[in-house]
Amino acid sequence: MTGLRPLTAADAPAIRRIYSGAAVSYLGRPEMTEQEAERYVVEVAKWAAADPVAQYILGVDAAGDLVGVVKLGRRPNAHGRVSYVLRQDTWGHGYATAAVQQLITFAAAAGFDSLGAKHDPGNPASGRVLTKAGFRCLGVYGGMVEYRLALTATPVTA
Repeated sequence: MTGLRPLTAADAPAIRRIYSGAAVSYLGRPEMTEQEAERYVVEVAKWAAADPVAQYILGVDAAGDLVGVVKLGRRPNAHGRVSYVLRQDTWGHGYATAAVQQLITFAAAAGFDSLGAKHDPGNPASGRVLTKAGFRCLGVYGGMVEYRLALTATPVTA
């Protein structure tokens, strides 16, 4: 079972494993160091406590194993931006799709009207995650493949 949960300080080693290897190849950043992972989980807790929350960052938990991170950033006009990263050894098991579907439900309950997402054209698997979750591909803009999902309709939950 895949679920979303808040990150804790104890998650720093798992965060470092998530942000490593091929998982960061399309993120435009190097692998996360141990110190960066420790700072990251502390910052995420501060962001979660903000009022209003500008960015939700949740762990993707698969049967007690933290396998990824999903993010929901708040943009103007009740629009949100979705992003995600999964540990490379967990790719292809449906965790990203399940996590994005749960994030869509969370976003609708939090009052978002629409969501956007994008991915590098060299990473078509990320596009498959988004389309399975109900996003519509808008095309390539600024070198990235852009997607959008209106939350006025019922999100895909298959």
